[in-house]
Order: sequence, then C-alpha cells, then structure tokens
Amino acid sequence: MLNDTIAAISTPLGEGGIAVIRVSGEESVTYVERIFRSKTKLSVADTHTVHYGFIIEPASAEKVEEVLVTLMKAPRSFTMEDVVEISCHGGIVSVKKVLDLLLVQGVRLAEPGEFTKRAFLNGRIDLTQAEAVIDLIRAKSDRAFKVALKQVEGNLSKQIKHLRYILVELMAHVEVNIDYPEHDVEEMTNAFIKTKCDTVMFDIDRLLVTAEQGKILREGIETAIVGKPNVGKSSLLNELAQENRAIVTDIPGTTRDVIEEFVNIGGIPLKLLDTAGIRETSDIVEQIGVERSKTALAEADLILLVLNSNDELQFDEIALMKQLADKQTIVILNKIDLDRKLDVEQVLSYFPRERIVELSLIENKGIEDLEKAIAAIFFEGKLESSDLTYVSNVRHISLLKQAKRSLQDALDANEQYVPIDMIQIDIRAAWEQLGEIIGDSVGESLIDQIFTQFCLGK
Repeated sequence: MLNDTIAAISTPLGEGGIAVIRVSGEESVTYVERIFRSKTKLSVADTHTVHYGFIIEPASAEKVEEVLVTLMKAPRSFTMEDVVEISCHGGIVSVKKVLDLLLVQGVRLAEPGEFTKRAFLNGRIDLTQAEAVIDLIRAKSDRAFKVALKQVEGNLSKQIKHLRYILVELMAHVEVNIDYPEHDVEEMTNAFIKTKCDTVMFDIDRLLVTAEQGKILREGIETAIVGKPNVGKSSLLNELAQENRAIVTDIPGTTRDVIEEFVNIGGIPLKLLDTAGIRETSDIVEQIGVERSKTALAEADLILLVLNSNDELQFDEIALMKQLADKQTIVILNKIDLDRKLDVEQVLSYFPRERIVELSLIENKGIEDLEKAIAAIFFEGKLESSDLTYVSNVRHISLLKQAKRSLQDALDANEQYVPIDMIQIDIRAAWEQLGEIIGDSVGESLIDQIFTQFCLGK
C-alpha cells in the first residue's frame, strides 16, 4: 500500500476561490505530468517550485482546467515522498474533473488520514505529532490551537523520549548486574532503581496535572443551559455565540429541542446545549424536548441554571435547584436590569455566592463574571501557562497512568528486595507503555484506528 500513489481533495467541497488536490507517492510526478501542460516539465523542475499551466484530457489534448501545480520532491515533503499539489478553481465540477483524470491514470484515492499516516510510517513525525494534527484541525479556541501546535512541534514527544532514555539507562544497569552478579552491590543498585523510578514518576505526575485542563481545551466543556421557559436561555446562547442561533420569543415553549453551539469564553471552549424549558406540558412535541433536556442535564459537565431575577421562584425551579446542588452548576440571575422579585437568600441556601452570577443581556453586564466563575470551577481560577505541555489525548493519559503504575510496582518490589530480574519486568513494561504514546511500540490495528479519524486529504 505504501508503494501506491494516492490522491485526495484537501480542501472542503463546495464553492470557493481555490481547491487543492494533493498527490503523494513514487509515481506522483509521472502521473500528474500525463495530464498537465506547462513550459517546464515537472520531472526536470526543481523541488518546491510552483508552475502555471493547464490540466488536459490526454486522449484529445482538450483543456480541462487552468491550474497552479506545486512540486515537493522527497524527502522534503509532509509524507517524505514526492508530493504534487494541484490548485484549481474552487467548485465541485472542476475539482471532480481533475481528480477523475488522475484516477484514470492509475492513481488511487487516498484513505482517511493516509497522508499523515505515511508521514508517520516514513519517520517524519511520531504518533503524538500525528494525533495532534487532528487536534489542530478540530481546535475550538486559540488556546486549544496553540496546545495542538506545540504537540505537532514535538513538545510531548521530546519529554516522553527523555523519560524512556532514563528507563533505558536503568534497564542497562540492571542487565549488567544480572549478567555479572559478583560485581553487584545490592544497596547501591536498589538506591539507583529508586532514584530513577522516582524521577520518571515525578515527571509523569507533572504531565498528568495538565490532563484535565488539556482534555477540556481539546474537547470543550459540555454545558447545558437549563431553566423554566422564558427566563432567557436562548438569549444567553445567542449572546455567547454572537449570532441568532436560537429563536427568541415571549411565547413559552419556543425552544422544543436541544440546540448545540460551540463558543469560546475567555479561552475556554464550551459546547453549549440550549435546552427546552423544563415544565409540565400537554404538548407532545414539547414533552419530547423536555425529556431531551433532562438527558442533557444528566450528561453535562457544567450546568448553567438561568433564573429570572424579575420573577419569584417557582416550585419547579426550587425542585431543580435541589437536584443540581451537588453538580457543577452556575446559577445565572438574568434580567437584573428589571426590578428584583427573586429571593436571592433562597438561592444561596443551595449554592455558594461564588457560583451565582448576575446578568443583564440588554445592558451587556455579567458575561465577564460568568467567564471567571467557569474558570474557577475547571481551572482553579486561571489557565496554566501557554508554555506548558498539556496532555489532552485520552490514549496518552491512560498510558501515562499505566506507566506510573508499573513503576510503582517496581518500587514496591524494590523495597521488598525482590530479585532485580523480576523488578526489570515492571521497568520494561513502563518503558513500553511510554513507547506506545509516541508509536515506538504499537500494533498495526491501533495505528489504523487512529488514522481513520482523519478526514480525506489529510
């Protein structure tokens, strides 16, 4: 499969200024030359040059499209193979015609993520960098983008390789003592094992500290906006999204389904779920919406409970506050620009003062306080330094925890003076688990599973 020449559309389908078709493989220049006419032949052109010309139908020499072709010869390309990128006019018909001509010549349509997979298999990037490419594409905020970019640059890879190097030194020391036991000083060996294992475990703990924040930056906080009808839930969603995403009227029950929208608040990505107002209703459609609201409530990481400051608390709102008192909830007292009728002391009996935010969407007050309240819950009041290496991938987090457990087993065995060849088994397990993170010791099925998450053309 790696010897095949592959092609795919690398830009979104639809109308646009340009569209790019990427071709990669040993024969990419040969195949493109069959359908491309320019003053300079690609086979004799310098690498990293751009050429103006036309895509033609080989049989009739009829011009099909006016294009720019970029040439990147191996190994100075993303895949470390010969890569040709054809930039044509954006549009479904033009792009399809060019791609079809390539496929007729014998080029194979690329599988999802196959370009990045080839970059990994050819040694240009490791597995953490490859996975970070997905995060880069899917980033929902500037901070999430920066975290992914640092991963692509290899920040995490360098740290993992350093930890593995420490463990290799340790294993080499143990191997020597296994082969030449007459020269072993047991106390010195045990102390050496403890020092090295403690060092690696300390650095693993330092990475895991960032895991919760990294996971949030990567995936966003699933946030349900709940409350009775007409308290301003949809208005809040529209304000945070900076567009009229949800219909807002004075008619109770306007929102009948869960509306999803990603927003960025103070560098924190939120997946907002605007839910139907929770109330008793005889409307069958609204009943379904209320049930979906309750499901969203149960699955959300964060709940924004919206109350109308201009209205007295209702029985169902008090019941909802009791239900949410032990969950990650921020209470929003909306419409503070109107006369206050709501009993704040009653709300304080269920939630601490720092979890209550006063808001007026009309006067644009309270959004900054909401940002601070969210940061206080998930980031202990602030985000970590942007220079920090975040661990955000669930697979990486799991493997770091496994490696830590293996090292703890080695330390426990070391304290009980278990033979060092037995301790070596746990140390090697930790080394292999760290290797799985960067792809040094990972199965083909896992590699395939990871790269199928990519879009075509990447």
